[in-house]
Amino acid sequence: MGFIFVIAFMMKHVASFAELSSKNADAWEMYGPTMYIMMSLVRFLVFLALPQVVLNFLGLICFNAFPEKVTLKGSSLLTPLICIRIVTRGDYPQLVRDNVARNMAHCSEAGMDNFIIEVVTDKMIGFPKHRRIREIVIPSTYTPKSGAMYKARALQYCLEDGVNILADNDYIVHLDEETIMTVNSIKGIINFILDGKYDFGQGLITYANDKIVNWTTTLADSIRVADDMGKLRAQFYFFHKPVLSWKGSYVVSRVEAEKRVSFDNGVKGSLAEDCYFAMKAYQLGCTFSFIDGEMWEKSPFTIRDYIEQRKRWVQGLMLVVLSPEISWRYKFWLSMSLYAWITMPLTVTNIVVNFFFPIPMPIWVNCICIFCGIVNIYMYFFGMIKSISLYRIGVFKYFLCLVGIVYTVLIATVMENIAVLKGVFGSKKTFYIVKKDSNHTCTSVA
Repeated sequence: MGFIFVIAFMMKHVASFAELSSKNADAWEMYGPTMYIMMSLVRFLVFLALPQVVLNFLGLICFNAFPEKVTLKGSSLLTPLICIRIVTRGDYPQLVRDNVARNMAHCSEAGMDNFIIEVVTDKMIGFPKHRRIREIVIPSTYTPKSGAMYKARALQYCLEDGVNILADNDYIVHLDEETIMTVNSIKGIINFILDGKYDFGQGLITYANDKIVNWTTTLADSIRVADDMGKLRAQFYFFHKPVLSWKGSYVVSRVEAEKRVSFDNGVKGSLAEDCYFAMKAYQLGCTFSFIDGEMWEKSPFTIRDYIEQRKRWVQGLMLVVLSPEISWRYKFWLSMSLYAWITMPLTVTNIVVNFFFPIPMPIWVNCICIFCGIVNIYMYFFGMIKSISLYRIGVFKYFLCLVGIVYTVLIATVMENIAVLKGVFGSKKTFYIVKKDSNHTCTSVA
């Protein structure tokens, strides 16, 4: 269905582009050499996004987008110890306690037997004594050797001698404090571990299956759902490498491999610790795969949180791409994706400029530009359909979501552009923490 949608749209609009271009065949003389070259270069900036767009397209059309429920391929009694590790600052203790209880219930329902839950926190939560729960409070005096900060500091503390209780062949499931595991994701994790072929794994996260706080940001995050089902699956199924990175939650890792890579990567590996870790693991030859089953999270509660979250990602990715410790051989494709994101304000304005001031381009250039645009638009629709259940919200609300996603594409584009500008030109001395509990406010950490 996605393939037909993309091809049909391209066939329809390539002709329109050709017609516009033919009207200004003498654009060189009309606009002047300088303006013509600048407009042409902006058009070619779209090519930076091509590797990511191709991977997303292949991931969405080559693999089952709506798989059946996950079936266990063996007994969970055969797995080594599985540590479900939740990292939190401790600002929302009730949220953490509630989600630990939900996740533990889902583990029992899925038949997971050999597991513990570790809550790693800056502030004591105060869990009652339980054989499956271990609370680790990070000393305020702890500083990793490289000076790693924020979440990377917390994750590294868990690997230190005297703190780590896991064997090298055990596994860690990394979650954020708001992440909810489903029975399907737990079965997928068990299957991944029983397979035992790969060092790291990651699966799908959706943002509309639990309580929805902000419909605009939730619909905007539809593209992240499609990104998981597209790019993430494609790179892990085709290459078993994080050629375009991964995300920091729903990470499953073999303890030996995680210790070998480590999170002790200095300041440059602290703002986007997940991306730096992935690139470093890629460089060290670690292997990756996709895990069946989805987990649930919530989208940012406010527009400001959404923008600040993306701003931090932009700044974190810039540190990774500019890091001399990661060879260009391993971060080349990631750098293209980053620079495609950074130049988004130019490529978006190019759409408007080309409508009023068209310039002639070879048909293959127009095809690539249209292909990149329509795949990204399709991803919003796909992500919404994948995330939101018709049976859960009803026909009327589902119809409103389909209509709303059209406007969300425009709103999300504006928010992403603001985030990019803030990321490139704004302050780089803060680590913004988005709101996780509607009863509390978000904070900014220097």
